[in-house]
Amino acid sequence: MSVYKVIELIGTSEKSWEDAAQQAVAKARSSLRELRIVEVSKLDLKLDEKGNIAAYRARLNISFKYDN
Repeated sequence: MSVYKVIELIGTSEKSWEDAAQQAVAKARSSLRELRIVEVSKLDLKLDEKGNIAAYRARLNISFKYDN
C-alpha cells in the first residue's frame, strides 16, 4: 500500500505557461522524491503597470509518494 501527498506550487516564466509549469516541476524534482502526478489547476498572467504581460503563472498540484 502507498500513500501520496499533494502540494501546490506556482511556477512563473516570462516566456509561456508551459515554461512556468516546467519551472515548478523542475524545482519540485530537486527536493522531492517519486513525483507521480501533476495537475495544472490554474493559469494566470502578471501584468506590468502599463497592462503588458510581465509573467505567465501556472498553479500546479503535485503528488509524490509519502514516506513516514
